[in-house]
Amino acid sequence: MENLFSYGTLQLESVQKETFGRKLIGKKDILIAYVLSTVRIKDASVIKLSGMDIHPILKYTGKNSDKVEGTVYEVTSLELEQADEYEVEDYVRVEGNFTSGKIAWIYAAAKK
Repeated sequence: MENLFSYGTLQLESVQKETFGRKLIGKKDILIAYVLSTVRIKDASVIKLSGMDIHPILKYTGKNSDKVEGTVYEVTSLELEQADEYEVEDYVRVEGNFTSGKIAWIYAAAKK
């Protein structure tokens, strides 16, 4: 199993069911060294599924005082690939560190 952190639309039950075919079970946690920003989504299928064109996005700061609350879900390797397909090119999947001591995959702003 893989740990996947969600702070945005992947926490929505409708998005989970459409993306993974099931409702995910997770635990609240806090990501360290990131802040939330926003990004305008252009992919029509993602907008239709989430119901919005402005999505949250993580930006790395490197400061341990910066934190983002969300949920860490256990997903299979196949579900992680499905999450990769859901996320648009503005996001990149990287590992993040959490106040619980866990390490999980996160989707953060792609460096441009």
